[in-house]
Amino acid sequence: MKVKYFPDTDTAHVEFKDNDVQETKEISENIYIDIDAMGNLVGMTIEHAKANADLWEFSLQEMPRQTA
Repeated sequence: MKVKYFPDTDTAHVEFKDNDVQETKEISENIYIDIDAMGNLVGMTIEHAKANADLWEFSLQEMPRQTA
């Protein structure tokens, strides 16, 4: 997974897979998702990221696996 932030446009892009994008769908006015040919999520773009996603800080926390 790659997260890129573009301060000049206040846009964040999260790339989940390195697949070719077949289609981009608008989820809301400022959120778009990229889909591959198999319908899998490839990426997500958030425009006006600081205002719409409270993207002032980014952290990643991997949670331990839970066993039954």
